[in-house]
Amino acid sequence: MTRAFKVHPAYLFLLPSATALLVFTVWPIAQALWISLHDWSFLSDARPFIGLGNYVELLGDDRFWNAMRVTALYTMGAVPLQIGLALAVALALNERLHGLALFRAAFFFPVISSLAIMAIVWSFLLDPNVGVIAGWMTDLGMRRIDFLGDVTLALPAIIVVGIWKNLGFSMVILLAGLQGVPREHYEAASIDGAGRWQRFRHITIPGLRHTLLFVVVISVIASLQVFDQIFVMTRGGPLFATDTLVTYLYYQGFSLFRMGYASAIATILFLLILAVSAGQLRLFRYRDVD
Repeated sequence: MTRAFKVHPAYLFLLPSATALLVFTVWPIAQALWISLHDWSFLSDARPFIGLGNYVELLGDDRFWNAMRVTALYTMGAVPLQIGLALAVALALNERLHGLALFRAAFFFPVISSLAIMAIVWSFLLDPNVGVIAGWMTDLGMRRIDFLGDVTLALPAIIVVGIWKNLGFSMVILLAGLQGVPREHYEAASIDGAGRWQRFRHITIPGLRHTLLFVVVISVIASLQVFDQIFVMTRGGPLFATDTLVTYLYYQGFSLFRMGYASAIATILFLLILAVSAGQLRLFRYRDVD
């Protein structure tokens, strides 16, 4: 007599999420990897298999390496400043003072705003002819600077906009983490004579370890995929000074219609994000006895 096949109820509860994961995440990744192995173009029905040909071409593509460099510079410039400022703001807003709800809402407002619209606003603010910032510089007796048109200043300007846009998100997450640290620990440390810096170092930072890990990983992933504000504000210029991996991917895929080559760039970006995230998880790992 055969034994009846039974499915554990837990798998039934997991089925909807697992299906969505397979259809909207795993399958597109596998499809992009498959397309990257072909000379795939929207302009031709012939899509021959070329193996690693697109990846070999990437190795000799100066613009790809420039995009890799710009992406790294953006990430290294934006993430530390964003998290540092977010932590400082979260510490200030964690105090029990009147009117804090208004300040919390003000810092979080850019997060819920459309990035494309905010990028347009910042483009006008930084415009050397009609921008408010240029007007202030003139009032102070300084010469007007075309921030977005200068090869040296364009990327720092983009970084400032990115920090302004994402600061509120990191601040809210860190603020939630701070409110989870027991105040009794601070009170006991104060009684023992610990100063503000000692309390921050030995209580706040260890108490925020999980939260900081989440914020750092999410911020790095978002920075490696930066696209919206660059596409709206500079289109990767001037002279490719703000051309990141995603803007270059967009150019290859939707301007030149080289979907195979664009998919190869997307695969490299996916592997880069995977490697960086794994490195961060390893760096932040700890034992319960730490």
